[in-house]
Amino acid sequence: MENEITLDAKTIHWEREAIEKLLMAEVRERRAARRWRMLRSLLWMVLVGGLIWVMLWGNQWPGGASVSGPHTAMVSIRGEIADRGEASAELILPAMRSALEDPGSKALVLLINSPGGSPVQAGLINDEIRRLRKLYDKPIYAVVEETCASAAYYIASAADDIYVNKASIVGSIGVLMDGFGFVGTMDKLGVERRLLTAGANKGFLDPFSPQSDTQKQFAQTMLNQIHQQFIDVVKQGRGDRLKATPETFSGLFWTGEQAIGMGLADGTGSLDSVARDVVKAEKLVDYTNKVNFAERFAKRFGAEIGQGAVSALRALPVLR
Repeated sequence: MENEITLDAKTIHWEREAIEKLLMAEVRERRAARRWRMLRSLLWMVLVGGLIWVMLWGNQWPGGASVSGPHTAMVSIRGEIADRGEASAELILPAMRSALEDPGSKALVLLINSPGGSPVQAGLINDEIRRLRKLYDKPIYAVVEETCASAAYYIASAADDIYVNKASIVGSIGVLMDGFGFVGTMDKLGVERRLLTAGANKGFLDPFSPQSDTQKQFAQTMLNQIHQQFIDVVKQGRGDRLKATPETFSGLFWTGEQAIGMGLADGTGSLDSVARDVVKAEKLVDYTNKVNFAERFAKRFGAEIGQGAVSALRALPVLR
């Protein structure tokens, strides 16, 4: 009898210990889960706060610039020249102003590697170069890497001097408006285009509708006008150095070596050599404004939302 009581007591004690261990394990697990939730919330707060900081203040200082003493200021113009892109007036203009405002900068070098793009963005940058050059009385040079064509040359022509590599591609002074016409394809497939407009020319440039001679002439007149604006800017910027021929403004492009002979460029040189030998301030400071991560994400999101609107604008004129 006594042995049975002893066994029951041991069993009860073992069950109690097991229950206590299970309860303690549950408590520890809940505490760990609560700490993880708090840590995760804190990490998200830090991430969101960092993104907000980058969006609001990320472009307030020149990229990578540690400004002290005499130096050559540099602003990079790379890729397509387009609104809200890395080579947009929105980013280039404040970078140029920051570079020239700094008392230590002896000159500004525009480091260009671009096939062209928007004539509007190029015109804004060209106008600002001319204004800043007079305002700060500091030279502005253009240094070409691989390519300086169309809208990129539109910008470069405002500089005091243009330096190229002998194998750079320079020129392409012209304007284009491109697209496709699918009218015949639609007829062959038996597909009917149903387009409703209010305004006789509202469907202008629609790829599924026939293009009238009137609309074609209207577009050509617009292209000719923009082309003439481009020509006037180049003539104004290059002055007597330009050795113009009928081919100069035909849309052709040339090597850097040929461009020098045509007066489209002034000599060969790189960013380092211009800073060292022309500006006489070998130290380089990069004032280029960069598109930060948050802005890239916002633009990508907006691009997905507005893809249809962007597609409708692809036929606008470009200098390329």
